[in-house]
Amino acid sequence: MKSNLDLVNETDNFPYYEDNPEKYTKLRSSYWEFHLRGGSGPHGYMPQYVFEKFVEMPWVVAWDMDFDKKTLTTGPGRQEDIIRQELEQAREKGVFEVLKTGWRNELYPIYGHNDPSEKTISMERAGSALFGINSYGVHMTVYLNTTQGMKIWVPRRAKNKQTYGGYLDNTVAGGLSTGEQPFECMIRECAEEASLPEHLVRSNAKPCGTVSYIHIRDERAGGETGLVQPECQHVYDMEVGADVILKPCDNEVEDFYLWTVKQVQEALAEGQFKPNCALVLLDFFVRHGILTGENEPDYIEIVSRLHRKMPFPTS
Repeated sequence: MKSNLDLVNETDNFPYYEDNPEKYTKLRSSYWEFHLRGGSGPHGYMPQYVFEKFVEMPWVVAWDMDFDKKTLTTGPGRQEDIIRQELEQAREKGVFEVLKTGWRNELYPIYGHNDPSEKTISMERAGSALFGINSYGVHMTVYLNTTQGMKIWVPRRAKNKQTYGGYLDNTVAGGLSTGEQPFECMIRECAEEASLPEHLVRSNAKPCGTVSYIHIRDERAGGETGLVQPECQHVYDMEVGADVILKPCDNEVEDFYLWTVKQVQEALAEGQFKPNCALVLLDFFVRHGILTGENEPDYIEIVSRLHRKMPFPTS
C-alpha cells in the first residue's frame, strides 16, 4: 500500500539538488539542455539517447550543438518550423514510439523566447516530452455533499488509451494548447469527457490554484522512458447536486464512479490512479480539510511538494 508521500514521490520524481546533490548532478548530466535561439533558456531537458537518435536521422536543418556543455539550440530560420520539421521527420521514419502512437495534432507553447519575428513558438504535443519542455493542463474534481458525507466523481480511463490506459483519473482533465485559456480549456474538456453542459460549469466551477511537479516518465506513460515532463496543472473544484450524473462522451473514458472519500483514499493507496491525478486529489484533500497536519505525519513536505517551481520559463 502506498502512503501519501509515496504518491508524491512517484510523480515529483526528478531529484532535488538540496536533498542529494550527487544524485541530482549525476542525473542532470545525462540530459542535454534544449535552448531556443536568443531565448532565456534552457527550455527543456533531452535524454542523451533521444539526442543521439535525432543526430542519427540526421537533423533536417543545422542546429547549434555544444558537446562540452551539452546544449542544443535551434539554428537559423523560423524556430517553430525547425522543431516541426524535426518531429515530422522522426515520425515518418518511426524513430520514436511517442510520435508513432501518440501524435495529436495539438500544439504546446514554449515560453521565454525573445524572437520578435515569432509571437509564439510551439511544438506538437507528442514531441514535448522528447524535448522536456514545461507543459500545462487543467484538472477538475467534481463532488457532492450528501447526508453520508462527501462523494467524488471518479472516471476510469479507457483501457486502449496510449498513456495510463485503465487507470483512474481526476473527474475532468486535459492538456492546455497554445493560445487556449485554462477555463475555456476546462469547459471544452467537461463537454468532451463527462457530458457536462457549459452553463453548469461556467456557473459552478471554481479555480483553486495550481499543482506542479517534475516527472520522469516510465513505461506506463507509453513510448520512450526517462523523458522529463515538468507540468503545471490549473486546478478547479465544482460542487454539484445529486441530479447531476456524469457520463462518458468520448472514447477516452470508460466509466464514472461516485465514490466516498474513503473509497478514493483506498484506490490511491492501491496505486489505481494515474500518478499526477493522485497529486491533484491530495491537493483537494488539503484544501477541504480532509488531509491535515493532525492525520498526516508528512503533511508539510507533501504540501510543499505539490507546488514545485517550474524549471524553465513560464511566460
